[in-house]
Formats: sequence, C-alpha cells, structure tokens
Amino acid sequence: MHMQHTASATGEVVRVHGDVRAYAWVVFALTVGLLLSDYMSRQVLNAVFPMLKSAWGLSDTQLGSLSSVVALMVGVLTFPLSVLADRWGRVKSIVLMAAMWSLATLGCAVSTNYGEMLLARAFVGIGEAAYGSVGIAVVLSIFPVRLRSTLTAAFMAGGAFGSVMGMAIGGAVAAHLGWRSAFGAMAVLGIVLVIVYRILVTEGRIAPLQSAAGHDSKAASPGMRTSFRALMKGLFSTRSIRCAYVGSGFHLLVPAALWAWMPSFLNRYYGMAPGKAAMAAAAFVLVTGLGMVVCGNLTDRISRNAPGRKWLTAIVFCLACFMLLAIAFRMPAGPLQLALIAAGMFFSAGATGPSGAMVANLTPPAIHASAFATLTLANNLLGLAPAAILTGIVADRIGLLGALQLVPFAPLLAAIVFAIGRRHYAHDLDRVAALREEASRNTQATTTKADS
Repeated sequence: MHMQHTASATGEVVRVHGDVRAYAWVVFALTVGLLLSDYMSRQVLNAVFPMLKSAWGLSDTQLGSLSSVVALMVGVLTFPLSVLADRWGRVKSIVLMAAMWSLATLGCAVSTNYGEMLLARAFVGIGEAAYGSVGIAVVLSIFPVRLRSTLTAAFMAGGAFGSVMGMAIGGAVAAHLGWRSAFGAMAVLGIVLVIVYRILVTEGRIAPLQSAAGHDSKAASPGMRTSFRALMKGLFSTRSIRCAYVGSGFHLLVPAALWAWMPSFLNRYYGMAPGKAAMAAAAFVLVTGLGMVVCGNLTDRISRNAPGRKWLTAIVFCLACFMLLAIAFRMPAGPLQLALIAAGMFFSAGATGPSGAMVANLTPPAIHASAFATLTLANNLLGLAPAAILTGIVADRIGLLGALQLVPFAPLLAAIVFAIGRRHYAHDLDRVAALREEASRNTQATTTKADS
C-alpha cells in the first residue's frame, strides 16, 4: 500500500508512517481473527445438526431456530450496542463482546436439552450483536478510503471462512469426540483470541493509524456525541442508502440458508455421514468466502473512476446467483448439480463489499459504527435471521429440496432494490457532502461544550 507524504515530510515521518502501516495490518489480522471466532462459534452448530436431531429428536423447525436465534439477537441489538460502542470505545467493546460469545459457546457445550441450548445460543447472539459493525468501523478507520470495497469484502469474508472452519473443524471434532467437544473447542479458541487482542490493541495505539490514513481520529474516539436527530439523518436521509441496507439484507438470505442446511442436504440427498457432510459443506462455504473477496476487489477496480458502478456490480452478482442456484436445485443429484451450487454460492454474498462501500460513502465517518450497525441490522432481520428457520419451516412441509428451490428468489429481489438505489446515488452523494459538513460542525460544537 503506497503512502502519500507532503514535500515537507521528513525521513522520521516516513519511517513512522511505515511503522503505522505495519501495525494497521496487525490490527486488521486480529480483528478478522475475532470475526473468524465469531462465525466458528455461530456455525459449528450446523455441523452437528444431524447429531442433535438424533439425540434430542428435534424437528427441522427447532434446528433452524437454534441457528436463527443468533442472527435474531444480532439484528435486534446491533444498533443500540454499536451506538454505545461509538461512545464508550470500540476496542473495549470488541473485547467485551468476544468474551461474551466465547463463554456462551461454552454454555452450548454443557446444555442438556433444547431449551438450554436455545438460551445459550441467544447469548452467543448477544455477544456477537455489534461485533461486525464495530469491527469493520475500526478497520475502515485505519486504511485509505480507496480500499473500502476490498477491505469490507475481505473483512466480511472472514465470516465465510470462520463458517468453513466452524463446520469443518467442528464436524471433525464431533465425529471423534462428540458434539459437546465441538462447541468447547470453539469456546477455547475465542477466549485465547480475546486475551491476545486485549494485550495488543488499544484505542490509543490505533489513533495514529487513523491520522496516517487521513481520517479524523477524534471522530471515532470514545466520548464523542452525536445528537439523535443528526444520527438518524445521517443514517437514513437518502433513498440510495436505504436501498443499500435493504438490498444487502435480502441478498444474504441465500448464503445464510445454504450455510445452515448444506450439511443436512448432503446427508439426506447424497447419503453422506454427518462428519463427511459437514466437511463437504464447508467447502461450499469456502467458495462463498472466496467469492466475497474476489467480487469486492473486482468492484474496487471497476468503480475506481466511476463510483456508481458499485451498484452495477452488486446487481450483476445477485442476478448471477439467482440464475445459477435456480437451475441447480431443479437438477437431479450429481456432480453437475454440485458444481452449479458452488458457482451460485461464489456470487451469493458478492454484493457484501459493494454494499459496505456504499454505506461508508453515504454516511459521515463519525457515525460509521452506527451506520454499519444499521447495515448489520438489515442483514440479519431481512436475510440472516429468517433464512434458517424459514427454510426449516418450509422443509417440514414440502421437504428440504423444495425449500431450497425457493431460496434463490431472494437475490432477484435484492437486484431490483439495488437498481432503484443506483438511480439516486449520484444525487444523494451531494446531499451526503452537506450532511458531513453539518456533522462536523455539530461535533466541534459538542467538543467545545464538553471542554468548557
């Protein structure tokens, strides 16, 4: 990453910026590492679906609820907790959240019935609620603006890779040591990462990163206040940002449904043992993560000189996902069906990077954690939370295959929403520029009042 310096920059300044750049990647790696733990704790459940179904006699609806309750808690709590994190301190909030989901995952390991497991999973969701929004806000605050789609996609792809690891490692551990050990392994990993993050990352140490990246570190520092009216105006004032929220939420219903049910699909329709089905499903999740990174980077390249193209790439990714999966789930079981499912999953979360970049571009930096909380809220309430349980409810009535045949229509709806947002994007960017100036004046006034 090339850093720009003024002509008056001294050799010492260049050296410091170089050190800052290296530490920025350390922070990025640790923040993504916790995201991996987040999704490992969340998705290990899917690897042991067949075991829980057999041990406790659960229906598909009950199994789906154990997955969906996490996303539901995330959706309900992400906004208020992210607003608190903006004020209390993002780094401290990250440590507290990661500790909570790790301990709750340990609670899953000792659950003795469906009710206890549901409660433990709810606390996993409470711990994870604001992590995605706060974590990405920290990452975007320490890197240049031109890398937003790539960084957003890479960060969010950590969710896919964490899901892969949770399903693959969890399935392997469960096959040899039982499903309780699978949850226990995820909990231990999370606790170790929390300790490392707490030692290496602090608010004070990331402040120079924000300055080096050209951002106002004060805007993201704890204690800064934004009025409720200004916050709501910054988050929802334009039609294009509302479309970014909604389109992103709809398009994520596909990966959420398939990540939850692919092990069961492979177990039921391909005759794979639970452990083998979990490993195979993890490969499909890995394809989703790779697609997120590739699509995000491609978006940055295509839209480098034309920001409006972010919307076009999001539309194309959604339509590609719809067509590939709609065909795949109407084909007979076999290698060709699996190949088409993999191709569809490559694009299933491809609009994540463009959506994150849209949100960052359409909101003031001082409320980025709150903006990404709103995006996370939409992602969870419109896509991630209902996906598993709705698929389970339909599967109890028409079979799992029939339910999966309906899932691809979600990205088609998302493409329509993104198309609407694209029409208003250029005009809305001008409105956002005015809002940024107003937010800056409000922040300065609040700071002056606090100092006095």
